[in-house]
This record gives sequence, structure tokens and C-alpha cells, in this order.
Amino acid sequence: MSHFSLETLRTIDGYIAGALVDDDSGMLMAGDSLADIDLELAAAGNAEVVRAKRKVAAALKLNDTIEDILISLERQYHLIRPLATNKHVFLYVIIDRQKSNLAMARHHLKAFEKTLDFS
Repeated sequence: MSHFSLETLRTIDGYIAGALVDDDSGMLMAGDSLADIDLELAAAGNAEVVRAKRKVAAALKLNDTIEDILISLERQYHLIRPLATNKHVFLYVIIDRQKSNLAMARHHLKAFEKTLDFS
């Protein structure tokens, strides 16, 4: 792993797991989980999701930036947030739908991104 700490993401209501992922390689840069989740597998799979969405957006000539990608499951939300500060990295967070507020979780991720230092 790296010097990035994701533990402050645990303050998100309903937090289950979080990861910082290099979207070029799909490599897990940092991970934190309160459950038995294979974050390496999740990182690689979600990197494919981000690349596919960027490819479609380019093909459609949307000329816009992905702020986040939401995958809604019956019991969980999976949030993927490409970083504005580093286009090759994204945050991935899993939260419990029953215990979370999606708008607040998105706000928390945006604020958390500002604390990351890639220098």
C-alpha cells in the first residue's frame, strides 16, 4: 500500500469500505474495509468501469468530466469518484443504503479528496 490513509472515510454514515485506485493499472493504492471485501478485485473491476465510461463519454462527444459514478445495489451504494486533482486516480467507497445519506457521502468524498497529497 502507500502513504494514503482512508480511515477518515469511516465517518461516512453506513461506511463499509474505501479504496484509492490507479485507474490506468487498476492497482489498489490504499484500502480500508470494515468487512471481508477483496479490495484488489474491486479496484481492478472498477478501473474497467471508469475506463469504459470515459470511452463512451468521448465517443458521444460529451465534452464533460465525470464527477462520480453510482452503482446502486439493493443493500449498498458503490460510489466511484475520479479525482479532480489527479485524473488517473479514483476513490471507491461502499456504503450501506439503510444507514447512509447519499448526498452527504458524496459531499464527504469531495471534501476528502482535497486532503490528498500526491507530491
